[in-house]
Amino acid sequence: MDWPHDPDGEKGSEGGRQYGHAVIAKKLDENEDFPLEAKTFVDDYGEEPIRIDHETVVSVREIFEHLDQSEFSDIVEMHKAVGRAMRNGGYWFYEGADQFSRTR
Repeated sequence: MDWPHDPDGEKGSEGGRQYGHAVIAKKLDENEDFPLEAKTFVDDYGEEPIRIDHETVVSVREIFEHLDQSEFSDIVEMHKAVGRAMRNGGYWFYEGADQFSRTR
């Protein structure tokens, strides 16, 4: 896939390699963007690359296909939902992540 920018370049990761939630979160303003509809976020950022691990890059849209809700009241609620979506989609490879998969 041709990405709109390099996920490890300055625009994608501010000069350093960042993964998953870190890249998604910096697209939002916690005080101005909520409540937020998932569809609006995907419409705006769906084709943007998100680095999952040292070998895997997927689009925001691919992660959001696994969401279990369509609207978020605040950034904490969105982070929890995105975490579940990443686990449900097989994009969560962090050691110990399974201990958090049952929390909401």
